[in-house]
Amino acid sequence: MKTALVPGTFDPVTAGHIDVIERSALIFDNIVVGVAASANKGAGPMFSIEERVAFIQDAIGHVPNARVQAFDTMLVDFAVTIGAQAIVKGLRVVTDFESEFQQASINYHINPGLETVFIMATPENMYLSSSMIKQISSLHGDVSDWVTPMVEQALRQRFASPTDAD
Repeated sequence: MKTALVPGTFDPVTAGHIDVIERSALIFDNIVVGVAASANKGAGPMFSIEERVAFIQDAIGHVPNARVQAFDTMLVDFAVTIGAQAIVKGLRVVTDFESEFQQASINYHINPGLETVFIMATPENMYLSSSMIKQISSLHGDVSDWVTPMVEQALRQRFASPTDAD
C-alpha cells in the first residue's frame, strides 16, 4: 500500500487544492492531507488549524482513501510518522516550481527514500490561490466557484462589515 502526503496550509482550502487531492487519490492507495500549523508563515493563518481541518474534511468526504491530519513538525518528519512514501505538491505557475523544486531538493537530502511528486494545476485552477480567495472575500466578492459552501460561509462571517449585522 502506497501512502502519499498532500501537505499545505490550506488557509482556506480551494478548488485547486481539492483537485490535487482527488487526483492524488487516483494514483496512491492512501492519501493523508497534512494541514500545517504554519504559525510562522507571514502573520499566521487566518483560520485556526481546527477550522482548516474541518474545511478539508467537509471538502473531501467523498474521497474514500483520503484522511486529514494536522501537523506542526518538519514536513519530512511528519511524512515518516504517517508512513508516506511520497509527498504530493500541486504546481500552478512557474514561480511555484522554483520554490517547490528547492524544497523537494532539501527534503530529498534529508530523506532520500521520500519522493516528491508534482501534479500540475488544471487550467481553471492555474491562478487560484488562498491569498486571492481571501482578498476577493475581503472586498465582498463572490468566491463560490472556487471554495466549498462551508468555506464561503466562513469567509463571509470573517469579512462581515458591522453594517451587515443590521
